[in-house]
Amino acid sequence: MHITIVGGHLPYPATAGNRIRTLNLTLRLACDHRISLIFHRSADANADRRAAEFFGDHGVETVAVDQPIPAKSGPAFYARLAANLTSSLPYSVATHNSPALIEVIRRHAAQNRVDLWQAEGVPFMESMKVLGGTRKVVMAHNVESQIWQRYQETERKPHKRWYIGHQWRKFERFERWAFAESTRVVTVSDEDAVLVRDRFGTDRVDVVDNGIDRAYFETVDADREADRIVFLGSFEWRPNLDAVRLLLDSIFPRVRAAVPTAKLDLVGRNPPESLVSRLLAQPNVTLYPNVPDIRPFLARSGVMAVPLRIGGGSRLKILEALASGLPVVSTRVGAEGLRLVSGRDLVVVDEVESMADAIVDDIRHPDAAQARAASGRRLVLEQYDWDALAARLGRVWESCLLDLRPTEAPQRSTVVMN
Repeated sequence: MHITIVGGHLPYPATAGNRIRTLNLTLRLACDHRISLIFHRSADANADRRAAEFFGDHGVETVAVDQPIPAKSGPAFYARLAANLTSSLPYSVATHNSPALIEVIRRHAAQNRVDLWQAEGVPFMESMKVLGGTRKVVMAHNVESQIWQRYQETERKPHKRWYIGHQWRKFERFERWAFAESTRVVTVSDEDAVLVRDRFGTDRVDVVDNGIDRAYFETVDADREADRIVFLGSFEWRPNLDAVRLLLDSIFPRVRAAVPTAKLDLVGRNPPESLVSRLLAQPNVTLYPNVPDIRPFLARSGVMAVPLRIGGGSRLKILEALASGLPVVSTRVGAEGLRLVSGRDLVVVDEVESMADAIVDDIRHPDAAQARAASGRRLVLEQYDWDALAARLGRVWESCLLDLRPTEAPQRSTVVMN
């Protein structure tokens, strides 16, 4: 088949969760199908060139849109946020689409026989309107309206809460339209699939979980420091910044009060200047921005903290930690969408306030923490390998052409509390 995927920037190098997913699935499926990636140019022309060469070496065609996605900072960003109040589209939908993208899609469709189009994220369904009644898959990395709902529930400033609520309502309307327009919706967890069916009324939903590159992570040579805590995640994503703030404001101070030698490593992409400045005076906390390889941090840490209050989909960082044998303490939101059992594979707390106690317990009882991590590692290596997940997505693609459901029903994905 000829599959054309429409998305943001080229997912190489894989520096964020959505990029990791797109890269791993695309490379594996390119062995059996002709795949084209339509992407927006970034601010780094050399990085775009290297990425295009990488995909070309793997038989994947890249098609550039000569208009970058607007930055999420500076006065122009806030002007666009204000202007979006008069638009019927959510902000991220409006900014991820442009006449330039529509023209590239139109030209690519005219010059190629494409069997199936895939929107790599719900926002790109807007520009794919130009394709009319063609077969379309939407890859729902998250249910965006759920994330905006959680933003609103955790925002304390009234004016921000009002604006976020406005975005939430627009995203609910847009997702209802986008899911109805698609041939199939692919979610990353069974919880998200249920949400799409129940909230938006479509039953054309399949689950292709997030995963790990087994060979990449199972070779991690651990030399753990029980009192070293790691947080992993892109600092460009607002839920991760919220989680870091909770770590610095309340969780890590409580841990240090109980374990004065405790250390916290923050590992992630593109931290904002406000975070960099704050950490200058923060004892026992070290920031590691834009690292080329996260495995050394997974190898030396004693526990990963995932204090997320906002989010959707499922967390690759938890899968990667467990694949490396690293104990994990997470909130329920952080661990949702994964077939893991609290108390057996990791520790899941109901409230962020309980996380410090759980981390201290893991530090003081490393053998018990390692036993849980070993159980989680076995499950992740068996059930979350990208090879099997790519095969699953391939069957979804084939079902779109045959107008059939895939032959393999998705397994139930859930975090079970003891």
